[in-house]
Amino acid sequence: MRAQLARVDAVLVQALIAAALSFAHLHDVASAAGQDGWKAWAYPVSVDLLLVAAWRRLRSGVTKTAAWCWFVVALTASLGANVATAGLLDLGDVPAWLRILVAGWPAVAFLGGTLLAHSAPRATADAEDQDGEPVIEAQPELPPVPVPAALVAHARKVAAEHRARTGSVIDTSTLRARLGVPAPLAEAIAAQL
Repeated sequence: MRAQLARVDAVLVQALIAAALSFAHLHDVASAAGQDGWKAWAYPVSVDLLLVAAWRRLRSGVTKTAAWCWFVVALTASLGANVATAGLLDLGDVPAWLRILVAGWPAVAFLGGTLLAHSAPRATADAEDQDGEPVIEAQPELPPVPVPAALVAHARKVAAEHRARTGSVIDTSTLRARLGVPAPLAEAIAAQL
């Protein structure tokens, strides 16, 4: 446990250092491109928020293609600022193309953040087939939920107690309420009973 904590702390410290440096580089590029004051500080915030939103979507397992696309866009913006401030760009004479990129970034970040924050619908009944019947898209299967053996054993006791008391098999919603677990976990437990 202690070794894992030390590893996490080292990773967290490294992440904080990298974020602070990248934040400063993005600020410097935005400022040099004519965005001064609070606007220069808003640019690194928007890049970092887009990175976080994309990373969260990647971790959720939903629409990974879009998440990777926006992650690469935000990472390119961050990496570009880091490289630009490493002496490859004269911050006193910023080229017009970079001013255009900086000026257009808020719209790009807004689009990416909005698309990442709103999940795609699970099923669509808007489309119709040739006979005019609604077409429902197939639902993606949920990844299997790991269930500890001790929890399954406890659920079996709860289910047996329910059957003895009521004479009927316990349903998933009752099992969920009795165990105090989220719905996907309750469904995974019920499948093992």
